Amino acid sequence: MELNERKKRILHAVVANHIKTADPVGSRTVARSYRIGLSSATIRNEMADLEEMGYLKQPHTSAGRIPSQKGYRYYVDHLMSANRLTDEERLSISRSLGLDKMREIEQIIANAVKVLSSVTNQTSLIMGPQFKKSTFQQMRILPLDEKRGLVVLITDSGFIKNKVIELNQSLSPAELHQVVSYLNQKLYGLTIDQVTTSLINELKRDLFRRLEILEQAFILLEESLREEQQARVFLGGTTNILNQPEFKSVEKVHQMLSLFEQESLLFEILEKNLSEEGIVVKIGTENEHEDIQECTLITATYKINQRILGTVGVIGPTRMDYQWVIAVLRCLVDQLNRTLSSDLQT
Repeated sequence: MELNERKKRILHAVVANHIKTADPVGSRTVARSYRIGLSSATIRNEMADLEEMGYLKQPHTSAGRIPSQKGYRYYVDHLMSANRLTDEERLSISRSLGLDKMREIEQIIANAVKVLSSVTNQTSLIMGPQFKKSTFQQMRILPLDEKRGLVVLITDSGFIKNKVIELNQSLSPAELHQVVSYLNQKLYGLTIDQVTTSLINELKRDLFRRLEILEQAFILLEESLREEQQARVFLGGTTNILNQPEFKSVEKVHQMLSLFEQESLLFEILEKNLSEEGIVVKIGTENEHEDIQECTLITATYKINQRILGTVGVIGPTRMDYQWVIAVLRCLVDQLNRTLSSDLQT
């Protein structure tokens, strides 16, 4: 059953007031605080209908009502207006991120998660970029002496891996340059997980025909394929969620603290949203993981040149200021995307 305009306005008022105060909302509060133009008795009847329809619930018989998960979902999908940050607010976030001063991607991500939690007053989490989804940019072999060289693997997302290798024969700088130029030409633009074992073997055969160097030049690539490198998850404001009235019980505090200690589980939660475009809002039991089914998780992906690298998220109680959090998250991701697509390419 679709809500009529009167019920929409009352539901909007209840959600907005509960987000602000964390208290149950009564009909008198709605009548007094919001210009709905209805008597308290009429509003009370409409709220009773909304409760019967599943949009509101009554925590105590004598108390007012609070939104249900269904009520929050309807609010986010149909009632909430887009909240645009002012130029001053956007500039403040940009300055807090310090994007003009930093170039290391992990430093950028670590700072971004702190800014996001500080501005939203919620717990924030960011999945760092996955190494195997990074694009090969270049390899270098730097001679250390006649028998040793330093192999350096660089990706577009800022990953740098290196390894000292033993060479079974002396190679001149010209020969090293030939090897490196060949590999860079063949591998440029491939993601790391596209550099398969069969491709490496093909490159070896081709390169051995051109130049007799031994396969230690490929060790770094092969090790990168074997490594199960899970992206890091950066957390910010972990105590923010514990300051919320919904998480007063010791049991709930322990549950959330235990969750924040499980990086692999947080990674799994964020990874599920990697394929989602735009802002994704999952409320209560819409979250698959039982540990966060009393929370709301709002996520967005960040990118380098339109290629998704990871996920940014804000987790908090279902009584969250959705408009503000979404606006801040959208602003922060936009700035991350611009920075990663420009600065890290230079």
